[in-house]
Amino acid sequence: MKWKDWDRNLKVRLYGEFLTNMLLWMFLPYMAIYFSDRLGKGLAGILLIVSQLVGVFTNLIGGYCADKFGRKRMMFISMFGQGLAFIAFALANSPWLQSAMLSFICFSMLGFFGSFYMPASHAMVADVVPEKHRSEVFAVFYTAINISVVIGPILGGIFFFDHRFGLLITSAAASFFVAFLIYAFIRETTPASLEGSSTSNEQASGWLTVIKEQLKDYQVIIKDKVFLLFIIGGIFAAQAFMQMDLLLAVYMKEMVPVQNLFSFGDWSLKASGEKAFGWVVAENGLLVALFTVFISKWMTKYKERNVFIMSSCLYGLAMLIFGYTASIWVIILGMFVFTTAELIVVGIQDSFIAKISPEHMRGQYFAAGSLRFTIGRALAPIAIPLSAWIGYTWTFNLLAFSTLIGAFAYLLTFQLSGKVKQPMSYKE
Repeated sequence: MKWKDWDRNLKVRLYGEFLTNMLLWMFLPYMAIYFSDRLGKGLAGILLIVSQLVGVFTNLIGGYCADKFGRKRMMFISMFGQGLAFIAFALANSPWLQSAMLSFICFSMLGFFGSFYMPASHAMVADVVPEKHRSEVFAVFYTAINISVVIGPILGGIFFFDHRFGLLITSAAASFFVAFLIYAFIRETTPASLEGSSTSNEQASGWLTVIKEQLKDYQVIIKDKVFLLFIIGGIFAAQAFMQMDLLLAVYMKEMVPVQNLFSFGDWSLKASGEKAFGWVVAENGLLVALFTVFISKWMTKYKERNVFIMSSCLYGLAMLIFGYTASIWVIILGMFVFTTAELIVVGIQDSFIAKISPEHMRGQYFAAGSLRFTIGRALAPIAIPLSAWIGYTWTFNLLAFSTLIGAFAYLLTFQLSGKVKQPMSYKE
């Protein structure tokens, strides 16, 4: 699908979302450091868990709101709400006020409004793009996100710690600007068949009904042992995967000293752990942007069982590398291992769920499958207070052990499954 054939809605959103994502990634990876410094590791871990639970709640009703109230309206409300949250966030880190608790509330509100944006955003792509071109368009948006992940953390290492107020004010201005673009240049795409389609019962009980129905859908994981083991394996593996902007951020801030990375004559490049952390996150984003398609195709040549188990074990190896070094270069090597673990399963996860799910329940299976990330992210912040109690080395050891449990759960998954034997070939 050529760029000239893209709907104007998509073009406006691509530019706007790239801007807001870049600014988001200028501060998002450093929030665990911020809360740990201001509130202590114990309270910071608890608050981050609460923040993730807010996201779990809003994710349940985000799609419902996009259908009931319209894609454009929810995207506008989300961006405008994020702008207001950024203003309050900036005031909480201003020359006149320093409040970590207000910062936490604003950070949670950003997640709250963001959860309403993404379902509407994805639904709009499905509304305006023919089915045969959707994967291509989603890939472009995914690539743009990962480019912002490369640029954002590097700039954030400069601006977040020394110019936080200005960064947050700029983020507020960008959010309001994108909200204006949505209001002025994007048209509503919600299918007419969805407008006014709510039943009287749905109108009476609203979003509570939606949450109850979605929770009922998730009961499928209890009935299907293969799928349940797959979810369990994903949750344990996610305990390592989710630490990139949690435990690793705090560890590099506290345990990685200022180091001389390059020397050329009288010139040298030095970096502290917190500044180098931005480079490490950018490394992950760059590798994902460059190699996702290539590695996804490559992995179709191998049995899915082996790929899932290998991914989980590589996450464990990365945790061990992080936990036993203070060298920035070794941590960069560990991030390469970490990203490899991420990339090798990107292309096969959804195809696996599609193959084990009954055709008439496929939507429910995909919805329940996301639990391995939502539950995993909700539990992952526990690692921050845990590091204060037992130390970083033992915490990383436990995370590595968690990935081994995940690998064992994947092994049991494929032993029980009579459906999944060989991965689909790329041509299929």
